[in-house]
Amino acid sequence: MTQQALVQGLFEQQFQSAAELVCHAPGRVNIIGDHTDYNDGFVLPAAINYGTTIAASKREDNVVKVYAHDCDAQTNEFILNEISFDEEMMWSNYVKGTLQALMTKYPDIKGADLVVTGNVPQGAGLSSSASFEVAILKTFTELYQLDLDGVTAALMGQRAENDFVGCNCGIMDQLISAMGQKDHAMLLDCKDLSFEDAPIPDNLTLFIVNSNVKRGLVDSAYNLRRQQCEAVAEYFGVSALREVTLEQLNAAQDKIEPELFKRARHVVSENARVVATLKALKTNDMASMSIAMKASHNSLRDDFEVTTKEMDGLVEMIDGVLGTNGGVRMTGGGFGGCIVALVPTIMVEQIEEVVNSKYEKTFGLKPNIYLCTATQGAFR
Repeated sequence: MTQQALVQGLFEQQFQSAAELVCHAPGRVNIIGDHTDYNDGFVLPAAINYGTTIAASKREDNVVKVYAHDCDAQTNEFILNEISFDEEMMWSNYVKGTLQALMTKYPDIKGADLVVTGNVPQGAGLSSSASFEVAILKTFTELYQLDLDGVTAALMGQRAENDFVGCNCGIMDQLISAMGQKDHAMLLDCKDLSFEDAPIPDNLTLFIVNSNVKRGLVDSAYNLRRQQCEAVAEYFGVSALREVTLEQLNAAQDKIEPELFKRARHVVSENARVVATLKALKTNDMASMSIAMKASHNSLRDDFEVTTKEMDGLVEMIDGVLGTNGGVRMTGGGFGGCIVALVPTIMVEQIEEVVNSKYEKTFGLKPNIYLCTATQGAFR
């Protein structure tokens, strides 16, 4: 059964009527460029064929009633002009925060009946939260015929996560969910939100493995890493690490606390790798892409210290088979979650076999493999 058919059936069960519309927003995988987005840097994500689907109908009052099928089939109800944080149903805060952000531009929207379902693995680093936020925004845009564009929607989703949920994420996840292009990755400049689409060669598969090491970004060291980056930017008197060159950083090494220096070195060098990977994708230069992705993972492991032994192990297993025919690295915020590989389609079975035969045996965890394609954003 498709997500659309499932959510339509669930809506009829919950509300005894057919939904007026169904909206979808994709999750994403970041091919390269982690922890650069909140430093005004470059990222290279792709929207993927996993996401959040919402069936909805308008209401005449200001009540929003949400049935979340994948969150223990819970229902949450609230009034638009009386929004408050919910400690019990944490998932509902993504809806509340997003609608609060939407109402800064459209204060007169009315309520809605919503049924939400999604197939983005939660806590895996494939951005289930941004997919959820963008799907909510797309739903209300369609329900109430709002003139909301994708970039503004992405900024609203980010604001919901930063100010309401309490996770200092950058703009990447929401923007690729809103504005991704089918069969392309997106080079996004997080400083001015300009972007360029990069074709993913036909013979490559987005091969994603969930390590099943669970992570919770809001509670993790994610916010600490952000503070460390800001401290180095402040040392240089600039707004973000995007403005610092590797030469400047190296010249000041003896004046910066060693741990902070390592954090900054990752960000500054990662920006250069993202640009190199864009060029490699455009010219189908697998060897250069492989080198950049491997260097990115090593930097996230050694300088930013956000990998785990399981993620390092997965990267090593896949790299051992892939060589310079493709690239592999951890993806997302880190501390668990997924690795991503760009794999020639003819090698997919071979790499699946290596992961399935070695990973559980080595680490005692079952891997989940997702073979993905790059898909269209909700507002594209």
